[in-house]
Amino acid sequence: MNAVHHNRIRVAILGASGYTGAELVRILSHHPAVELAALTADRRAGKPLSGVFPHLGFVDTPPLQNIEEIDWAGADVDAVFCALPHGTTQKVVAGLLNDGAGGKKPPRVFDLSADFRLKDGETYKKWYGHAHEALALQGRAVYGLTEHARPAIAKTDLVACPGCYPTAALLPLIPLLAEKLIEPSDIIIDSKSGVSGAGRAEKEASLYSEVTEGMHPYGIASHRHAPEIEQALTDAARWGVTVTFTPHLAPMSRGILSTKYVRLHGGATAVDLHDALSKRYKDEPFVTVLPRGVAPSTRMVRGSNRCVINVFADRAEGRAIVVSAIDNLVKGASGQAVQNMNVAFGFKETDGLQQEALFP
Repeated sequence: MNAVHHNRIRVAILGASGYTGAELVRILSHHPAVELAALTADRRAGKPLSGVFPHLGFVDTPPLQNIEEIDWAGADVDAVFCALPHGTTQKVVAGLLNDGAGGKKPPRVFDLSADFRLKDGETYKKWYGHAHEALALQGRAVYGLTEHARPAIAKTDLVACPGCYPTAALLPLIPLLAEKLIEPSDIIIDSKSGVSGAGRAEKEASLYSEVTEGMHPYGIASHRHAPEIEQALTDAARWGVTVTFTPHLAPMSRGILSTKYVRLHGGATAVDLHDALSKRYKDEPFVTVLPRGVAPSTRMVRGSNRCVINVFADRAEGRAIVVSAIDNLVKGASGQAVQNMNVAFGFKETDGLQQEALFP
């Protein structure tokens, strides 16, 4: 474990001007063991964070700066959150972990991009359109779905935090496959996401008039989260898993509602699935299996690090419907990253993450 400073660690956030960066600041500002040491945002460098996010104007933070301007030796950073665009993180992380921070022991890195989620370099190249530039690090990164990776997270210096769609799908599906309650060859995942999942960059498809009063699928049979989902499900099933995954853009700012259609295995029932998930997550602070008959909703988790799950019997014999909901920016990104940091440094896992959902 890296050295702490009077029971506190010093943290840098790279890409603090994006939605996930802002959520990291919001969450960590209430963390009892964290001091914000550096914030980067290349296009907004030199500005105070309040000039980019007025709602964070009450938080005492360092000014935004370029990554190149950080004096890693002087900053004495223990943990780095990378909230940078896909494809831009590899060189940064390689510099931090291979060269260290100013010759000192490297910080622990929690990457919110997709750069280290896929184990295979060729798979990454196929889905992201370019060769991976830090293959050695890609192979040693731990996939940080917290509830299923605590021992590995505690030992590594590089955590690849899962994507939002995968988090919502994997939390209910992994235990069901591991217990052989569902068929690995027949899984359909239908997911709806809020617009913040597309990031903060200016895009015509994210304009209010393009999104409001309608909903549409995108990335049909080609979304980059599909191989990430399949990789984790294959590990759980110990059998090659291919899923049908279709994401949809919903007219809301945040949240993911994920509906999974599964075929039951070995005489299992929807009640068996509910019981298995209830048993697996009964002691988890952030995963709740709802009482039978209660449908998960994004309203239940908005602004929180929670995932809510339930199982319903399909009217088609031998099938079940598994529904889950998360906040894509919290449990699907920044909150889960902080949860992983808590595990890595031996903090209480709920530190900084105890806020309940916002409603209405």
